[in-house]
Amino acid sequence: DQAAPSSCFLCEAAATTLDSQDAPRRLVLLNDDRGMILLNLYPYTNGHLLVAPQRHTGDLTDLSEAERHHLMDLTVLAEKILHVAVNPQGLNVGVNLGKCAGAGLPGHVHVHVLPRWNGDTNFMQSVGRVRVVPQALEESYNDLATALKKIVEHEG
Repeated sequence: DQAAPSSCFLCEAAATTLDSQDAPRRLVLLNDDRGMILLNLYPYTNGHLLVAPQRHTGDLTDLSEAERHHLMDLTVLAEKILHVAVNPQGLNVGVNLGKCAGAGLPGHVHVHVLPRWNGDTNFMQSVGRVRVVPQALEESYNDLATALKKIVEHEG
C-alpha cells in the first residue's frame, strides 16, 4: 500500500460526505463503503465518470478480492447512470496503470467510464489538443445525480 498524498483528489473525494456542500464541488455522485463514482474534472466528453476504491493504492493487484468486486459493481452502476442520463451509443471503459500508460494520478487506481456517440469529437484532444465538452460540469453533475437517484429508487 502507498500512503495517500495530500494532493490525491480521489482521497479527498473519499473523505467527502454526500450530504455536504463539498460533494457537488468535488463532483462526487456516490461515496460509500464500496468506493466512489465521480465526474471527471477534466472530461474527454460529457459525463466522463471515474470509479475508484476508497483505499489509496496504485494497482489492481493491490486491491482485495472484495475491493475488486466493488470496483466492478460500481463500474456497472456508472454505466447505468450514463445510459439513463445521456443515452450514449457506446462506452469506453478503461484503467490506466502507471504514468507511462497515461495515468494522470498513478497512485490511486480508478476506472474511466466515458459515454460515446457516433461522430463525437474525440479526435479533437489528439489533433487539436483541445477538449470539446458541450455541457457545463455543474449541469452534467446534476443530470448524473438525478439519473443515479432514479436507478436507486427503481432498484431499491
